[in-house]
Amino acid sequence: MDVRTVADLSPAERLAFFERDAGVDAVRDDVSEIVDRVRTEGDVALREFSEEFDGVAVGNIDITDDAERAHAEFDDANDPVLDAVRDAAANIREFHERQHPEDWRDEFGDRELGRRFRPIDRAGVYVPGGAAAYPSSALMGVIPAAVAGVDHVSVATPPAEEINPVTLAAIHEAGADAVYQVGGAQAIAALAYGTETVTNAQKVVGPGNKWVTAAKAIVQGDVEIDFLAGPSEVLVLADETADPDLVASDLIAQAEHDPNASVVAVTDDAALAEAVAEAVDEQVAGRKREETIRAALDNDASGVLHARSMPEAVLFTEEYAAEHLSIAADDDEALLARISNAGSVFLGAYSPVAAGDYATGTNHVLPTNGGAKRYGGLSVDTFLRSSTVQRLDRDALDGLSETITTLAEAEGLEAHAESVRKRFE
Repeated sequence: MDVRTVADLSPAERLAFFERDAGVDAVRDDVSEIVDRVRTEGDVALREFSEEFDGVAVGNIDITDDAERAHAEFDDANDPVLDAVRDAAANIREFHERQHPEDWRDEFGDRELGRRFRPIDRAGVYVPGGAAAYPSSALMGVIPAAVAGVDHVSVATPPAEEINPVTLAAIHEAGADAVYQVGGAQAIAALAYGTETVTNAQKVVGPGNKWVTAAKAIVQGDVEIDFLAGPSEVLVLADETADPDLVASDLIAQAEHDPNASVVAVTDDAALAEAVAEAVDEQVAGRKREETIRAALDNDASGVLHARSMPEAVLFTEEYAAEHLSIAADDDEALLARISNAGSVFLGAYSPVAAGDYATGTNHVLPTNGGAKRYGGLSVDTFLRSSTVQRLDRDALDGLSETITTLAEAEGLEAHAESVRKRFE
């Protein structure tokens, strides 16, 4: 990788870093047709698209029993993979249980006001498949919904001649109520609108490719979604104390996700920048996904950047608003205090992004493309709705009556005002 200077980036180069393109617009028209067909034709469309896009002749769309069997087979064999899934699931569940808000009611003078939280009834979780299987995404999507108390959690994952059994076991371990073998845009449409087999959801969540993201954009409004996520990304903010080999390893780890992944290191130390670039080049050779990694490293939104000062590096980091932010610096807490825009933050040499991807308990379904400026990642909150509660006695309403009636009449809503006066006749 080449080292570039932040101050010397051209407007086009800065645009590539700060307005990362998920490629959704290019496929929107095609995805719209897929969504419409699933909405009108149901299971027939799902089977046709599975054969067309996945090369699989799907029999049973509902494979809930297959997930249960896969889990049982790992369990019977005392397979260490299931132990890892269980360990990760326990950590994810423990962290998300801490997020559950409590109902409350309090006195505000002579008014009793409060707030309560209730889960949605039905959630749909998309778990990617294809070139790489993601059992971790099953845990990250299903467990927060289960912890929130959602009655029915459905999972859609792409069909295959043999769906990865670890993914199926993880889906069952996470507590999904139904599992469907359907992928891509057609899966999002099925979860949103339902088919003869697929139960429709009130909210659809989970990461996916540009086809999945485009479908989420199209169904949004008819159903709630988490957010529109693009290819994965990491930014490492480093000072002269950082280990260049560790910084490089985090960049490469993120790059192996997707050819369109964005990986950035920014530092105020010129020698470290050069060392990171060299370490990246040394570590890439011979990786199993070397081709994917090199494509991501060549992405216009990837690079090693040298800033003139740490404040300039922090400003770049804040504007970038990374999905994953790793701070490799002596005073990482001080730097963290200056940064608001990040999906998930990793502090210290022994907190690689991979730890959060799998096992610390935090969620790896996170905003990309600068979305961290506006919202956070998947959580228990994603599956909750809140309502407010109020109780007023006669004196409390009397004390507010003039305010209420004056404002109601100013808005031309005479019946509102009368509904208050009526109580004092």
